[in-house]
Amino acid sequence: MNRIKLSIIFMVGSFFLACKDEPKLVAEQTMTKSELKKKEVVYQVFTRLFGNTNATNKPWGTLEENGVGKFNDFTDKALKEIKELGVTYIWYTGVPHHDVITDYTEFGISNDDPDVVKGRAGSPYAVKDYYNVNPDLAENPANRLQEFEALIARTHKAGLKVLIDIVPNHVARNYEGLTNPEGVTDFGAEDDKPLTYHVNNNFYYNPGKAFKVPEWKDGYRPLGGEKHPLADGKFDENPAKWTGNGSRLSQPDMNDWYETVKINYGVAPDGKHDFDELPDSFEKEDYKAHFEFWKDKTVPNSWVKFKDIALYWIEKGVDGFRFDMAEMVPVEFWSYMNSAIKMKNPDAFLLAEVYQPDLYRDYIKKGKMDYLYDKVQLYDTLKNIMQGRGKTDNIPPIQEDLKDIEHHMIHFLENHDEQRIASPEFAGSAAKGKPAMVVSATISTAPTLVYFGQELGEPGAENTGFGKPSRTSIFDYIGVPTYQRWVNNKQFDGGKSTQEEKDLRDFYKRLLNFTINSTALAANYQDMHTFNRANTENYTDKILSFARWSDDEKLVIVSNFEAENSFEFELKIPEELIKSWNLEDGSYPLSDQLYGNYSSELKVENQQGSISIKMEPLESFILKIN
Repeated sequence: MNRIKLSIIFMVGSFFLACKDEPKLVAEQTMTKSELKKKEVVYQVFTRLFGNTNATNKPWGTLEENGVGKFNDFTDKALKEIKELGVTYIWYTGVPHHDVITDYTEFGISNDDPDVVKGRAGSPYAVKDYYNVNPDLAENPANRLQEFEALIARTHKAGLKVLIDIVPNHVARNYEGLTNPEGVTDFGAEDDKPLTYHVNNNFYYNPGKAFKVPEWKDGYRPLGGEKHPLADGKFDENPAKWTGNGSRLSQPDMNDWYETVKINYGVAPDGKHDFDELPDSFEKEDYKAHFEFWKDKTVPNSWVKFKDIALYWIEKGVDGFRFDMAEMVPVEFWSYMNSAIKMKNPDAFLLAEVYQPDLYRDYIKKGKMDYLYDKVQLYDTLKNIMQGRGKTDNIPPIQEDLKDIEHHMIHFLENHDEQRIASPEFAGSAAKGKPAMVVSATISTAPTLVYFGQELGEPGAENTGFGKPSRTSIFDYIGVPTYQRWVNNKQFDGGKSTQEEKDLRDFYKRLLNFTINSTALAANYQDMHTFNRANTENYTDKILSFARWSDDEKLVIVSNFEAENSFEFELKIPEELIKSWNLEDGSYPLSDQLYGNYSSELKVENQQGSISIKMEPLESFILKIN
């Protein structure tokens, strides 16, 4: 979500360079060799923006004025191009039916109130109906679910797997299911509303108090101040419900998640849990044992509702989910729901938004999550380096800290919450993201996440209403100029892309395809940076180096984050690594796997290794021992 995030301060422990100490070997910790798989690449695409070729971009523009993309824009050709970029999963963002300020009453859909909707196109994280999809995305809104089912089938035909969002922490204030399966009731339909809390109430209430629309500040007005019959500063909700970010105020602040209401998971206002706790050491048990544990337990009603929603989409062919703000929901619920999902599809891909490092292991081991965001450690560190403020010295300690769960920490440089690399507010240049992308995609066995337009250097410059420049708006009807040039009137061939955009996409295509085919990147890792910082002349805190290897592939990866300076140095390979690779004295040719136009030699003498390296600004090498 685009929101005021919880303030999380993470400091990597003090980094000391030991003058002559060699780094310890860090091998893959989370899986045995026989269980290892090759890396995955998730392509997050904001569904309503993907195929929109309208370039008007009027601030607060309507769907008719600014256009909107459709499910059908993901043609066989479009999906083929995405797959050939080096993608294995596509995350269709904004699919479940959320609030929108477009009139669909002729299809039996009630209008949404601008006083409790962010933007005109609405937040994808204020879901109004979990058993159907956003009518904006359909050629015929009456058949919107069938059109999405056809997209699932096309995606699978293209050799890609499908992810969608589920947002268990909150729903839209006006949740209304129109196509619920038989026996399914809406959230809150059976709540005992005179009570602030009951274990089986879906929401929390302020009995005797009505909801009030936030007081707008700093010149903000819904729809930019445009007259609208429902934009009257009122929304009928009595008693008032608690707001999605936890605000208990009947009139939330405009910076609260006022368009949503908090789901009750059996956590009383005083923090007491009205559900069974997982047994001690249950984090060691697999999903089958977790499923058996919950099978005969009585759980809060909201748990059942969200489990049923997830299984509904699994039955439709969805291959996994991205769970919004998972840390705001008890870990026991995730054990309950994720184990049920895995019983239906053991290969389901379960990705969660969790930002607190002290919670990582609980949500992975007890909550049975496959992957969590590596934001506050790797992403934030890489961002500082790209902005010229950080040091690569801070990266090896992150890998050391996470080595027992490194496979589960998905890496990214952009997503819908973060600023675009090319925006002036971030780095001002997509090229500054290239070394960071190499590191992000190759330093661990974890999956890589790429946000649509990242591979083209999209700067997110549009100011189109609720959304502001530096992030591509998820709230407005807009076109994404850089991406539109690649879409090229739905030819999906980059026919209008600039040469710079084509070159950047070529870089991403080379890198991502290498990562999903490399056995080394699914196996062992060793830091070389610490050793070279202490022992190598001209090796600075703007360079990073590490080794990755498997039985049949040995790689040395070196990146230069300096945007102005070239470097030339003798990269030293620690004796421990030479022994691990069983290299005898001699010379071993090296070839770069990104572009193939750089070669060098690994020279080994008396178990000491060295490689002559000459790097241009922002250059990276993936050197393979031939």
